[in-house]
Order: sequence, then C-alpha cells, then structure tokens
Amino acid sequence: MKMKSPIEDVLRVMARLRAPDGCPWDREQNHRTLRRHAIEEVYELIDAIEAGDDPEMIEELGDLLLQVVFHCQLARERGAFDFATVCRTLADKLVRRHPHVFGDLKVTDVATVWANWEKIKHAEKQGTRHERPSALDGIPKHLPALLRAEKLLKKARKAKLLPAAKARRGPTRSGVGKKLFALARLAQERGWSAEELLCDELKRQETRLRRQERTKPATG
Repeated sequence: MKMKSPIEDVLRVMARLRAPDGCPWDREQNHRTLRRHAIEEVYELIDAIEAGDDPEMIEELGDLLLQVVFHCQLARERGAFDFATVCRTLADKLVRRHPHVFGDLKVTDVATVWANWEKIKHAEKQGTRHERPSALDGIPKHLPALLRAEKLLKKARKAKLLPAAKARRGPTRSGVGKKLFALARLAQERGWSAEELLCDELKRQETRLRRQERTKPATG
C-alpha cells in the first residue's frame, strides 16, 4: 500500500474542512476574506525567525502553508487551478530564472544573477497583461507605506529619475529612527494617520516620477 505524503495529508484535511459537512468557518471563507490572514502569518513567521525559535518557526511555516493550501482548495473548487499547478509553475519558474544553475550561462557574482533574473522576468511578462513598461512598475500596492516608499526610491534611482544616494553628514541611524517616530507621534497628536499621510504623499511622488519618466529623453 502506497503511503500518503505529508502534503497529501494536508490537502486531504483541507478538502474535508471545506466539504458540505465540514467546518462552518472554513466553508464561508473566500480569497478576499483570507487575504489579511496571509499578511498576519508572514509577520508572525518573521517574529519566530528573529527570535531564533525553531519550534515556533515550524508552526508559523505551517500556518503560512495553510494559506497557500486554502487558496488552492478554493481555486480547485471553482475549476481555476490546484496545488499541483502552483507547484509546477514554481518549479518551472525557478529553473527558467536560474540558467546559471540549470543551463550554460556563466555568472561571476550575485549582482549578475540579479540583473539576469530581472531580464528574464521582463521577457516573461512582455506582451502580457502583466507587462511592466515603467521602471516603477512591480511594487505591491498593499505594502506598508514606508516599505513602499523605500522600493519606490530604489526603483527611481535605478532608473536615474533621482540622483544616486550619497553618504551625507547628518543624523545617525538612531537619529533617523527617532525622527520617524517623532513624525508618527506628531501625526497622531494632530489626529492623523502617519500611514495614510505617507500613502497620500507616495501617490503624489509616484505620479511626478512617472511623468518625469515619460518626458525623459531616450538614451542609446
């Protein structure tokens, strides 16, 4: 008798939870109701990693895997895709984006690996609805505002829409942290959300940078 693999056990349990006589809570979930749970599980995993707590990492990795399995079960029920499709797609992508491991491409350093990854990714998306014509595309819309700001600045500098970052005399690392905290406190005292304020400013800055990108003289 063939033994079931651990992942087959997980998939079987998930299907049972979603069955007509399964768990009422699991039965009423959909992709949208689960989206916040995925974010929470990632942060809980980060806490476990930072603590160096292996048992907690096992549990949190399992909770994160549950989110993947849950979405795959929902998709399978509506005939869209299943867990096997996700796994095959991931394996194919990893092979395709690592020609220096699975092909004949020679690389000399990590920077070359990243540059080649981006080149392959750009080629994959070209001509599809996921094409990224702007150098500022590809930043997740629902990132926390500060993380989104950092990614926007990084992409803008890479596209030469902003000057390269330079080491300057000024506040220390701790000093910058204190300034950020003070700004968050000031916003709260005024009855504002620092997160919302930064989101609003990001929209304005991204609009400005995209306008600048469109009018930037072509090179080459």
